[in-house]
Amino acid sequence: MKFFIKLLAKPLYKPFQNLFRTTLRHPKYRWFIILGSLLYIASPLDLSPDVFPILGWIDDGVVTTLLVTEVSQILMAYMKSKKSETDAEVALGTEQTVNATAV
Repeated sequence: MKFFIKLLAKPLYKPFQNLFRTTLRHPKYRWFIILGSLLYIASPLDLSPDVFPILGWIDDGVVTTLLVTEVSQILMAYMKSKKSETDAEVALGTEQTVNATAV
């Protein structure tokens, strides 16, 4: 069985893995994946219907996981950019300080 997986699954899996990774790195395609996964979750048509108890939930779970991962990565990148902007403002001295002497 292990030989069968190595022989048939790896050649089929490897090109799709690289295609998926390069697609997700492009911001425009990320939004297509997010919108597509939202449509898939909301759609009554599934790859495997929810009538089949476990198989019907697995595809929804995988798509939901993909959606949550993509949205969280976008939010983390946004928060990093905001933090770097704030750090740059502090480094440039745009933050106003008041010097006061106590009597």
